[in-house]
Amino acid sequence: MVKIIYSKKCLEFGQPGHPESPERIRSIYEHLKDDCEIVQPMAATEADILSVHTADLVQQVKSGRFYDADTPAYSDIFSYALLAAGGALTATELMLGGTLSMSLMRPPGHHAGKGFLGGFCYFNNVAIAVVRALNDIDRVAIIDFDCHHGNGTQDIFVGHDRVLYVSLHQSPLYPGTGFRSELNCLNYPVMAGSGEVEYLDELDRALDEVSDFEPGVVAVSAGFDTFKEDPLTNVVLDVGTYEKIGDRIKSLGKPILTVLEGGYSEKLAECVSSYLKGLER
Repeated sequence: MVKIIYSKKCLEFGQPGHPESPERIRSIYEHLKDDCEIVQPMAATEADILSVHTADLVQQVKSGRFYDADTPAYSDIFSYALLAAGGALTATELMLGGTLSMSLMRPPGHHAGKGFLGGFCYFNNVAIAVVRALNDIDRVAIIDFDCHHGNGTQDIFVGHDRVLYVSLHQSPLYPGTGFRSELNCLNYPVMAGSGEVEYLDELDRALDEVSDFEPGVVAVSAGFDTFKEDPLTNVVLDVGTYEKIGDRIKSLGKPILTVLEGGYSEKLAECVSSYLKGLER
């Protein structure tokens, strides 16, 4: 049985009309709660955050003294961001213990770089998890299938010889990065209107590179905004495509930890469930 890392505290913040809403997580939780074991996360420590981010960024989020149109300075956002990072760390510990798990915590993280936030992201959850995993594992591969390029994750790990980052994302699209590969960061941009066939072809190319890297574990930044009904993007995958994505990642034969990123359609929960079905198969 998959273990889901979830806390109702991540439903406590938001603002009307913002696509990164509490309802996203509530819908997934309600869809999965009867079929998955729910695990409460422990909050990350400030030291965990500083393993990836600058002290200046930590202070900005702690104080709320920042401005980004997409990334509001919610009251107590520092505590919520620590808990989201803690969800990714909890998934890491479960993965190292041989358990398949996924963190459903928000806010997401892959647009947060060493010294910057943005794109709904304050701290980079998957990056913090990967740094923790590197204490026990020689090499880690990150697979990012959010429809937006994980510019923050690339900023953190570019040039890191123990980490491979691969990203499939619509291009051009926010944040306007990821047009080409750089060192250990391999980018696979897909065009607007791309469907399952084109997308899975690119994923297979990316997974060949992951296999050649021979990682000890795989960390997944799982975004479901490539779904055809997502209001923010233009890739047109079906619900069932995510089962195929999960199945392909599982076929690498490596321990896997998954951290939720984007996905803003009314069928987000179905997409997540499909992905997990592929991982479990």
